[in-house]
Amino acid sequence: MINFLIFPLSFLHFFSVVTSQIRSSYSGGSGEWQLLHENVGISAMHMQLLRNNKVIIFDRTDFGPSNLSLPDGICRVDKSDTVLQTDCTAHSILYDIDTNAFRPLMIQTDTWCSSGAVLPNGTLIQTGGFNDGDRNIRSFTPCSDDEYCDWIEYPRSLIQRRWYATNQVLPDGRIIIVGGRRQFNYEFYPLSSSEVIWLNFLAETNDQGMENNLYPFLHLLPDGNLFIFANTRSILLDYNQNKVLKVFPRIPGDDPRNYPSAGSSVLLPLDESNSDMEPEIMVCGGAPRASFTQAMQGNFIRAISTCGRLKVLDPNPSWTMEDMPLARVMGDMILLPNGDVLIINGAEFGTAGWELGRGPVTQPIIYRPSTDVSDWRFAIMSPSTRPRMYHSSAILLTDGRILVSGSNPHVNYIFTNVEYPTDLSMESFSPPYLAPEYDRIRPRILSVDEKIGYGGKLFSPTFRVQVYLTANALSVRIVAPSFATHSFSMNQRMVSLKIIGVTGLSPFMYGLTVAGPSTAAIAPPGYYLLFVVHAHVPSQGMWVKIE
Repeated sequence: MINFLIFPLSFLHFFSVVTSQIRSSYSGGSGEWQLLHENVGISAMHMQLLRNNKVIIFDRTDFGPSNLSLPDGICRVDKSDTVLQTDCTAHSILYDIDTNAFRPLMIQTDTWCSSGAVLPNGTLIQTGGFNDGDRNIRSFTPCSDDEYCDWIEYPRSLIQRRWYATNQVLPDGRIIIVGGRRQFNYEFYPLSSSEVIWLNFLAETNDQGMENNLYPFLHLLPDGNLFIFANTRSILLDYNQNKVLKVFPRIPGDDPRNYPSAGSSVLLPLDESNSDMEPEIMVCGGAPRASFTQAMQGNFIRAISTCGRLKVLDPNPSWTMEDMPLARVMGDMILLPNGDVLIINGAEFGTAGWELGRGPVTQPIIYRPSTDVSDWRFAIMSPSTRPRMYHSSAILLTDGRILVSGSNPHVNYIFTNVEYPTDLSMESFSPPYLAPEYDRIRPRILSVDEKIGYGGKLFSPTFRVQVYLTANALSVRIVAPSFATHSFSMNQRMVSLKIIGVTGLSPFMYGLTVAGPSTAAIAPPGYYLLFVVHAHVPSQGMWVKIE
């Protein structure tokens, strides 16, 4: 049942203004930047939000000392390190969102250009890297005593070296690890056998001398199969049977979108309210095919300015192309709690790689996929004052802000006499929905079940809002925190859950009856952020466990 409330006349003008703003492209200004730290000691090549509101951040280890010492005189001794075999500095940190503090962590072997995913129990599993770390697995488990939990390393636990690979959590809680440099295959964690599985698609999409198929884009679809995009091509894979079920059309333009061309991709939000759930992939940006070789010679070609959308379950799927207002390579695509897509960081010219990018794009853009295609779906946001080039990253935080850090387009940390110095700072970007003008319609979650079951099992969150508009303005969304590196957020996922009813409990307080995810293919088991969204304005996220 949905109970509608009658508002006093004093709210009518406010209601009219707010609904008018909601219908417009973007209100609330153009977002706001805040410098959190001038120097966190390391460049944020990789980032992952954990279920205790901590963010684990790490770089590579094979370039020499960082700008942050390990505690208590601890040193990393690695005889295989090519630069510094005794290193008393940290290459990883744990950042606390709530206190804005961070502390050093110790990684033993090289994590350069690696991959990761979070298990259903909340433990981060990081896979591969370079040199003596390329077949290692490392884990980090959030713990109650944050002063002592640290990385645990498992040497030679991967069957093949994984450098520039991509991970995806599966419906049964396993992790599939796909590709990497000169690895045209995939394997699983935990190991299910001692053999890797050959995937010819990865060999076919490898451009000689340029690759353009590293960090392939992986998206788990609601039918349990895996969408894989590499270079300009994509397939639907039954990974259990190692069978390609469908080959999709090439993305128009024939320009590669994967590393080092470094575009980005998201699975657009899934909606449990639609009986014919229609998964749709979006790919944006990248670099033209010759960009890498040209940049090596000092010629920096303009990046790609198009995005493509593909409805993968259509009988005859085809790409729908749109133009971004800014060309961008090395950009990060992030699903915002209200269902919009943020594109942030990157450059206008060149490609990914050391010294190969030019023209920082400091203005994020927000794309609203639900807007009619005849309307302008993109909006340009306020610029940062700091270039975020190669080896920068960005993730969604619990409160709806975006954490942005890193940028090191050099082999070593270089701070002077270069066009784009190594940047060890940390910023946050607040999208327009966090503007104070929306405070009166911003919901605040009062209670929610800590665990949510499958099969549409009902649960009953409550929330408070000063001005409630209509039931049609409400949605409840769960977001899987992603592992961000090299312009792709692994395991990023949003599901809009089905609302069964809304009840007014008291002035400004409301109860919801919501159905949990239908299946583990729609929402793999694990920890998610749950947001109540009201008139396109999200609450702060609350952690729930889907099981």
